[in-house]
Amino acid sequence: MTGRQTPAFSRRTLIGAGLGAGAAVFTVVGSGAAHAAGDSGGGSSAQRRGHAFLAAAMDSYPDHGSTRLTQSYTDQAGLFSTAFTYDNALAILAHLAVRTADGRARAVALGDALLYAQAHDPVYDDGRLRQAYNVGPYTFFDGSRQPDGFVRADGTANVGTQFGFTGTAVGDMAWAGIALSALARRTGARRFLDGAVQIGTWIERNGRTDEPLGGYKFGVDGANEKLPFTSTEHNTDLVCLFGRLARLTGDRVWLERRARAEAFVEKMWEPSGGFFYTGTNDGITVNKSPIPEDTQTWTHLALGSRKYSRSLDWAAAELAVLDHADRPNSTVPAGQSYEGVTFSSASLLANEDAPIAEFQPKPDRNGVWFEGTAHLALALRDRHAPGDEARARRLIASIEQAQDLLGAGQTVGDKALPERSGVVSASSPLDTGFGFGYYPYRHAGATAWYLLAATRTNLLRA
Repeated sequence: MTGRQTPAFSRRTLIGAGLGAGAAVFTVVGSGAAHAAGDSGGGSSAQRRGHAFLAAAMDSYPDHGSTRLTQSYTDQAGLFSTAFTYDNALAILAHLAVRTADGRARAVALGDALLYAQAHDPVYDDGRLRQAYNVGPYTFFDGSRQPDGFVRADGTANVGTQFGFTGTAVGDMAWAGIALSALARRTGARRFLDGAVQIGTWIERNGRTDEPLGGYKFGVDGANEKLPFTSTEHNTDLVCLFGRLARLTGDRVWLERRARAEAFVEKMWEPSGGFFYTGTNDGITVNKSPIPEDTQTWTHLALGSRKYSRSLDWAAAELAVLDHADRPNSTVPAGQSYEGVTFSSASLLANEDAPIAEFQPKPDRNGVWFEGTAHLALALRDRHAPGDEARARRLIASIEQAQDLLGAGQTVGDKALPERSGVVSASSPLDTGFGFGYYPYRHAGATAWYLLAATRTNLLRA
């Protein structure tokens, strides 16, 4: 991400209506000692429970049709039945990683739902996907009723209008394209490749820029107005998507587009510090603060370049946090601790005396961002330098402990979840530095990234 987008547009925005992170008190000796990071072929117990959460979040509205997406967060997050496109792309990839008949069937069903959204947008007929959709009925905060599932009564996809999740971001589109391309490779079904090509074509048409720094811009808002930012993260995603499209279609035009995205990413490299900047707000000047975690880990996963692998060391050292009950504003129960990384350099400087945003709690500077912690674990396993595997296992053990102990009693579609299933997005409320926060709610995206790290599945390599 780049710039300071309004919370309504960020694909990671949360409303934060209470913490809902109650858990019994357990005595834990460190976050790496209690659990082993399982990665066996059949999947460890922790991995099976992660998949059980993704299944439950996908199946919570059975009365609203078989064409469905996965609810992103538990009900306690206050986002009701919101299903972010990004989270559903990750869920597809995590379901494929398990290599079971059920996992494949769920991945195909989610892929077909994304194709349905492409073909049944209520306004546009150009292959775009929106930031998020509704997948079940709910009553909004103002008392208004949202009665439909993912497919509305008129047959259109149920776009997430009540929260303003109506824009289309290049990064979200890229992840959906990566997921559809993975389905095309696994199943051989032409429809998934056609959907991925539609996505790539939309990005080329709406994102390509000839500004001095080049690359592909952020996307459009809900009014279809182009946004001025260019994101390192988004262009990293495109390195993978365009590379996959080149391989699957045999059309070399995608290689030129891949090179354009990669050139932008490389311009964001800071050799003196060994990290990548977040992007640019105007296409001319590099935005040097805040520095996020995902631009350090995703770049390694996509580029696989020794030249830039120091970015993992920067993230592991400069964004490292240890959360425990004695921290200001921590919601971790007494006797527990969690290690990992936070969202960005700004998260470490958050004002702990002020709420993250209106109606939201105060942040804990040491809150662990479990999605990013899984990014780092996977990237370390992929790099496999001396000490990387041991560090990755400690991080995965911390995530598995969080799945066991944090977020108890949360629900999806008012239904209880399988016991100890699903990873919360953060150990305690944390301020990203980009105008929104993460909280201790079980999250499809964090759970999917955990499963990818545990199974050593690098989904960003073309």
